[in-house]
Amino acid sequence: MLVSKRKRYLSGSDWVINSLDRMMKNATNAGNMSQIVLVLAAPVDEHELQIRLNGFVKRFPVLQGQVSRDIKLAPYWKIPKRVAKDAVFTVHRLDRGPTDGSFESLLEKSANTPFRGREDHLAFQVVTDKDRSIVTMTFDHRIFDARGAELFLDLFQQSLKSSSLPIDGSIPFSSSSNLNEWSKKFLAGRNVNRRIIALAKASEPEGLPIPAGTDRGFRYRLLSFTAQETAGIYDRAYNEAGYLMESPFLLAVILQSMQELFRSRKGSASSYLIPVTMDLRPGKDPLQEIFFNYVSYLFYQVPVQSITGRAGLIALLKEQMYEQVKSGFPRDLAEASLLTRIAPLPVLGKLLNLPMKGKMATCAFSHLGKSSYRDAEFMGMKIDNLYHMPRVPVPPGLGFFSNYFNGRLNLVVSFLDGLLDDKELEMIEQGIRTRFLTGSD
Repeated sequence: MLVSKRKRYLSGSDWVINSLDRMMKNATNAGNMSQIVLVLAAPVDEHELQIRLNGFVKRFPVLQGQVSRDIKLAPYWKIPKRVAKDAVFTVHRLDRGPTDGSFESLLEKSANTPFRGREDHLAFQVVTDKDRSIVTMTFDHRIFDARGAELFLDLFQQSLKSSSLPIDGSIPFSSSSNLNEWSKKFLAGRNVNRRIIALAKASEPEGLPIPAGTDRGFRYRLLSFTAQETAGIYDRAYNEAGYLMESPFLLAVILQSMQELFRSRKGSASSYLIPVTMDLRPGKDPLQEIFFNYVSYLFYQVPVQSITGRAGLIALLKEQMYEQVKSGFPRDLAEASLLTRIAPLPVLGKLLNLPMKGKMATCAFSHLGKSSYRDAEFMGMKIDNLYHMPRVPVPPGLGFFSNYFNGRLNLVVSFLDGLLDDKELEMIEQGIRTRFLTGSD
């Protein structure tokens, strides 16, 4: 296996993420970015935070790298010898209380603000009023997946408590080019191709029409539940889907609520297609798993007529999950995607659109589960909540992203501006809340 001492070669998953980034920059106002939001119980010292963050970020030149290709055409992350400039850090101070909508609009704006240059992949923001602060980290998905971003912030918090953390030199920034074991890659590619063909033949998936215009950002709706409400939701999930099977339960409720929307729009497709992220981290050492992407996907195809009863819908989702995991599809997908790295990003983007004739999915779904940010505080302040605000590839331009932090469940609806109107968004939120909190079908 060829391992460079100086180059971090991109995995197949990384290359697909880079392609999605390019596609989103062409279709919307920014690339494949996401934002972590930390809601603090008291105002934070913005000046001290900026100094601490800059000192920490400058320990990682990888954060100002760029994609390049070597002589073998394998793409890699070109890492500078040092960090050349400070991270973007913005402060907003509000005079009014937390109910005037200013917090939400500022968070939405920062989640949709492109990075200032090609070498920038992080931006921080603090929004403060007299009672609390909200700290956000907007990150480039080419450098972090969602769990990696949480691990990065967790490492920052640890560094505030201990100056002896083994950070420098302990995180690997070199990797194999994976230009070997071709038969294994082609076999995985054959298995993946068969499944994608089967999905494409089954039916064209339902999806919302993408609004015209390429300068659109994303809007967000946060559904946050108290610790008591969350305990009830998890009890229902375990009763209906089985122990630790909250993800199929959450997705089933989302699909039931989405069907109300498609009925109101007189949707004509016969099935829904939902890609769901799956974390492939071995979990041996968090320091080895912070940077770049460790995700693959499960693909759920659900006939419209299967949505009516949640028990049958959960059974169908679990059956498809077990079958895909047993057959090794997520790992085959990660292995086969290594073959895509030879394709230039514009070509790969076109290839990704082919199987479903441009309708890549009905919506995206991800359940992070328990947060990888382990501390109850940030910069000495108690954290009331932590959640994510991702942008979604277009199409579908719609996604549902849940996480569990400090005993609370959060569900964020992310959608391209113009994809849903306010009445439709309220319909989806009310449907989800009612089913989560009452268990109604």
